[in-house]
Amino acid sequence: MPTLHWQKSSYSSEGNNCLELATTPDGSLHLRESDDPATTLALHPAGLRSLLAAVRQEISIRS
Repeated sequence: MPTLHWQKSSYSSEGNNCLELATTPDGSLHLRESDDPATTLALHPAGLRSLLAAVRQEISIRS
């Protein structure tokens, strides 16, 4: 696996609870929390869109 260059979300605060994103040449996306950098989630853009849609739906149901 190539070395990943992580970018912190612009929505994250200055603390350790930040979402970070990295991309690879094949187009896959890698997500991790800065307080647990060893654990990552890897998906393609379509998978990330599906994940975000499911989270948004769950949030709207609970609101």
